[in-house]
Amino acid sequence: MKTIKFFLYFLVMAFTLSFVSSCGDDEEDLPAIGGYNNADEVGASSLLAYWPMDGNGTESISNTPSSSSTGVSFVDGGVKGKAASFAEGYLAYPSIAALTSMSDATVSMWIKISNNGSTPSMFFQMTREDSETAYAWAGNINVMAETGWRAATNDSVTVKGYVQIKKDDGGVNGQDIINSINPNAAALEAGSFAAPNKIGGTGEWAHLVWTWDSTKGAHYLYVNGVKISDPRWEVRNGGDPLALNFFTPTTPLIGTFGSVIKGTPDSWQKSLTGEIDELRVWNKTLSSADINSLYELEKAGR
Repeated sequence: MKTIKFFLYFLVMAFTLSFVSSCGDDEEDLPAIGGYNNADEVGASSLLAYWPMDGNGTESISNTPSSSSTGVSFVDGGVKGKAASFAEGYLAYPSIAALTSMSDATVSMWIKISNNGSTPSMFFQMTREDSETAYAWAGNINVMAETGWRAATNDSVTVKGYVQIKKDDGGVNGQDIINSINPNAAALEAGSFAAPNKIGGTGEWAHLVWTWDSTKGAHYLYVNGVKISDPRWEVRNGGDPLALNFFTPTTPLIGTFGSVIKGTPDSWQKSLTGEIDELRVWNKTLSSADINSLYELEKAGR
C-alpha cells in the first residue's frame, strides 16, 4: 500500500512540475531575439537613462523624478505596462550626471502621435541655455517630429533628429536629419528614397530611434526597426570624426522645448500632444541589428 501511495504521489508531483514548467512565461524560456532575452540587455553596459513611464515619470537608473510637469497622465495601453499621455504637456528634470556629456548617442522611444498642420512635436531634448534666464528652443540633442508640415488628416510623419554641438570657439555646429516622404526626381537621383512613414493618426505605437556616430559625424533615424533617414544628410563633416560636445548645464526634457520651460517660447513652440513609452538613452551608437532586436523585444513586451 505504501508503495502505491508513493507512486501516486510521484505521478502527481511530476505532472505538477511539468505543468508549471510548460505554462511558465519566464523570458529565459522564450527564444532569444538577436541574442537577447529582453530589451534591458540591448547595449546594457552603455545605457545611461531609462524612462519606463509605467505609472510615473521617474528616470529609473538614477531614480530621478521629474522636477516639474504639466498636462501628463499615465494611462493603460502602453507598449509595456502604462505609458505617458501628454495633453500639451511635458516632463522636466534636474540635471542627471550620466547625461551631461557623451560623444556618441542613441535615443529610443515608442511614440503615438498625429500631424496637426501647425506646430512641431518635441519628444526628447537635452536642453541648452542661451543665458541664465533663457533656454534655446533647440538643445544639445533633440528628437522630434515636424508634425506641423502636414494636415492632421495626413498619416505620413516627418521625424527628425537635431544636434547642437559646441565648437571650440563656443559657437554652435547644428546638424539635423529627417526622412523624406515624397522626394522629387532630383532628390532620388542624389540618393534619397521615399519613406512615407505612415505612423501619424493611426492610433498605433511606432518605435523611433535616433543615433549619432562620432567616428564619421553621422546620424540616422529608424522607425519600427527600419532605417528611414534620408542618406543625403546622414554623414556630416565630410565623413571625418565629429563627436557630440554639450553646452552645459544641460537637463533632460520630455515633451517640450527648453524655451517653454523658461517662459520664452515663440508661438510655434508648443508642448506635446501624444503618447510616449519606453524612452532610453545610450552613450553608444547602437547597430541596426540591435535596433531591430530592441524593436522586436519591446513589441513583444519583453
